[in-house]
This record gives sequence, C-alpha cells and structure tokens, in this order.
Amino acid sequence: MGGLSRMGLIEALGHWPGALWLQRSGTAYLFVNAAHILGIGLLVGAILPLDLRLAGLLRGAAPLAVLGPFLVRAAGFGLALALATGAWLFTVKPAEYAANPALLAKLSLLALALANIVFQHRGGKLAEALATQRPSWRVRVSALASFTLWLCVLVAGRWIGFV
Repeated sequence: MGGLSRMGLIEALGHWPGALWLQRSGTAYLFVNAAHILGIGLLVGAILPLDLRLAGLLRGAAPLAVLGPFLVRAAGFGLALALATGAWLFTVKPAEYAANPALLAKLSLLALALANIVFQHRGGKLAEALATQRPSWRVRVSALASFTLWLCVLVAGRWIGFV
C-alpha cells in the first residue's frame, strides 16, 4: 500500500473531506444517517417478503414473476444506498468503529449475505424460480439463509451503538 499501514489508512479516512463535513455538521450527519436507515428499510422491506415467498412460507401473494423483479430491484437499490452511506458514516470515527466488535460482526454477516446473493443469482437459479413459480430446494434454502442473514446484519448494526 505504498507505505501506508492499515491503521494509517483508517485514520486517514477520518480526515477525508466527506468525513470532516459529517463530523462538523450535525445536519449533514442527520441526513446521511437517515439515508442509511432508508437504504436498510428498502433492503429489508423488499428482501424479507421475497425470501419468505421463495421459501414457500408466504402463500397467496402475487405471482413470483410479478413480485420478484420489483422486489429484487428495490432490495438492490436499498443495498447500494445502505452500503454507500454506511461506508461514509464509518469515516466519522474510523479508528473507534474499526475496533468495535459489533461492527466486525456486522461486516462478517454482511459478507455472508452478499455471498448468498451471488450464489442465489449464479447460473440463473433465481430468474428461473421467478419465471416458473417453482423455486428449487437450493433457491428455498438460499432464501431462508438470506432471511436469516439480513435480520442478523440488522441486529448487529443496531448493536454497534451499544458496544
């Protein structure tokens, strides 16, 4: 990394202009934090019903071919917003957050949830399940894993402020 240590990089994040803006402006911090919560709400609010429908636990809902693509896009937008704003919020107190075990747990769970997304979309398994209305057992298991992982990411994120 050109002589910059990991801790040096983490400390440098706290001096990034975007971080300084959030550190100095309660209003800016409020809006970025609200955007982070909005992203989480979109992600969880879209992915949990889809996961339940794919797992076969939510019956009587709209057909997967209708419901699925919309929920996948909404969850994707929420995920992008939550990741961008979460990374930005990290820069407010990077050294403190980097040492927070709750954040480390959240990041580990987030990595698993993201890997599950890759698994679910790999080979067109999800697209096939949405089109045929018959999710395979792999899609069902992955949906249950997604449901569980995203709830755990949510709880770990709330835990950060209590550690």
